[in-house]
Amino acid sequence: MFPVLAFLVGLPVLAAVAVALIPKSRSELLLPVAFGLSLLPLAVAGYMVWTFDPVGGFQWTESIIWIDRLRIGWTVGVDGISLFLVALTALLFPLSVLASANITDRLKGYLISLFVLETGVLGVFIVLDLALFFVFFEIVLIPMFFMIGIWGSSNRRYAAVKFFIYTAFGSAFLLAAIIALANNAGPTLQTVTYQWSELLTVPMSTTMETWLFFGFAIAFAIKVPLFPLHTWLPDAHTEAPTAGSVLLAGVMLKMGTYGFIRFNLTLFPNATVKYGKWVALVAVIGIVYAALVAVVQPDVKRLVAYSSVSHLGFIVLGTFALTLSSVQGGLIQMVNHGLSTGALFLLIGMIYQRTHTRKIADYGGLASTMPVFSGFFLFAVFASIGLPGLNGFVGEFKILVGSWQTFPLLTVVATSGVVLAAIYLLWAYERMFTGAPGKANKDLEDLNGREIAILVPIVALILFLGIYPKPVLDRMENDVNAVITRIEQVTGYERPTFDLEGRILSGVSEDPDNPTSDDSEEVGE
Repeated sequence: MFPVLAFLVGLPVLAAVAVALIPKSRSELLLPVAFGLSLLPLAVAGYMVWTFDPVGGFQWTESIIWIDRLRIGWTVGVDGISLFLVALTALLFPLSVLASANITDRLKGYLISLFVLETGVLGVFIVLDLALFFVFFEIVLIPMFFMIGIWGSSNRRYAAVKFFIYTAFGSAFLLAAIIALANNAGPTLQTVTYQWSELLTVPMSTTMETWLFFGFAIAFAIKVPLFPLHTWLPDAHTEAPTAGSVLLAGVMLKMGTYGFIRFNLTLFPNATVKYGKWVALVAVIGIVYAALVAVVQPDVKRLVAYSSVSHLGFIVLGTFALTLSSVQGGLIQMVNHGLSTGALFLLIGMIYQRTHTRKIADYGGLASTMPVFSGFFLFAVFASIGLPGLNGFVGEFKILVGSWQTFPLLTVVATSGVVLAAIYLLWAYERMFTGAPGKANKDLEDLNGREIAILVPIVALILFLGIYPKPVLDRMENDVNAVITRIEQVTGYERPTFDLEGRILSGVSEDPDNPTSDDSEEVGE
C-alpha cells in the first residue's frame, strides 16, 4: 500500500529543500514556487477527506518499529478525530504563503520556516507513537519562535521569548509524563512501549493515572491556552506576522485541544471522569474572563487574540462534558475557529499593510472607502459570534447542548461568552467601519484580486459547514463515540441521557455539576 501519510508529512520537507535550492539571483521565484508546492499536501488531504470511510477507525495506517527495545517507531493513522485537523492544516498553509507577499526580508528563511512548521503540525495530528508525538510537538516550537522573533512587529523578541518559555515549560511536563507512562508498561507487557494502542491496554494505579493526567494536561492547557496560562498568546498574536497569527490560531492552538481528546480522555479515563469537571470550570472562567478583557482592547489584533482564548474555552468545556454532542461539537469547533479567526487575522493583516496601525481608534468609516473589505470582515465577525447559517453556530450549539447534560450551571455561565463575543466584535466593527472616514482613511485601496482569492475558500467553507455540516459530523461521529464508550467501559461512567420530555434517564448524579461524586477506584490493583 502506498504510504499516504509519510508522503503527506514528507511533502513540506521536500518543499523546504526545493525553496532552499533556489539561487539568490532568482528570488522572484521564491513565493510562486512555495505556493505551488504548498498545494501538494492540500491535494493529498483533499483525497483523504473524499475517500475516508465514515465507519471510522484509523485509516491509511503505517507502522515501522525503529527501536524494538523501546517500541519506538513510525506508527501513524488518521481517524475521524484527526481527519479535518489535517485538512485544515493543509488548507491554511497555501493561504498563509499567499498572505506573505509583503515579506521581503529573508524571504527564503521565512518560507522554509513555514514548511517546517507544516511538517510538525501534520505530524502531531497523525502519529500514534508518543515519542514521535513529542518530537513533532517540539518541532513546531522552533519555526514559530523564529517567525515571531525575526518577522514580527516592534516587540517581537519579548513575545517570541515568552512564547518559547511557556511552551517549553509545558513540554517538560509532557516529556516526563510520556516517559513515566511508557515505563509503566514494563511489568504488564514485558517491555517499555511508546505505542499509543499498546498503552491503552496497560493498567495503572489511581495515583499514577492522576499524576500523568495532569502532566499531559498542563502541556496541552498551555498550548490551547487555558486561563491562567494564556498570557503568552495575546503577545504572540500581536507581534507575529500575519501568517504566524493565522497558523497560531488556525492549527497550533488545536494541538492542545486535540491532545486532550486523543490522549487525556483515552489514556486516563478514570482521571478524566474525576477531574474533568475542574478542567471544565477553568475553561468557563477563561471564556468569561477573556471575553471581558476583549471588550476593552484598543488594538484590534489583540481583541481577536483574546476572543480566541474565549472561544477555545468552549472547545475544552465540550471535551470534558463527555457527551457525544459536546465532544463532537468541540471537534468541529476546532475547524470552525481555525476558519473564522484565521479569516479575521488575514483581514487585520491586510488593513495593517495599508495603514500600519492596529488601533481601533485610528480607523472609522472603512465601509465607505473599502466596501469589499468591510463585507468580508463583517462576514468573519458573524461567523465568529456563531450566527445561524454559518459554521460557528453549529459547533457552539452542539457544545452547549451536550455540555448542558453534564454541567448545566457551567453551561449557563459559558453562554454569557456568546453574548460578550457579539458585544465586543460588533462594537469594534461599528467603530472601525461606520461613520465618515478620517483623513488618513479616505484614500485607502480596497482588496485586490490576490487578497480576495485568499479569502474566498475560507468564506465558502464557513458557509458549507454552517448550512450542511452533515458530511463532516458523520465522519467524526463513530470515532468520538468510541472515545466516550471506552471511558464508560473502563470507569463505569454513564453519559447523561434524557427522554423526549427532558426527563433524566441515566448518567446524572445527584449533583448535576458533579457527575462523578464517587472517587475512582484503584485500577489494576
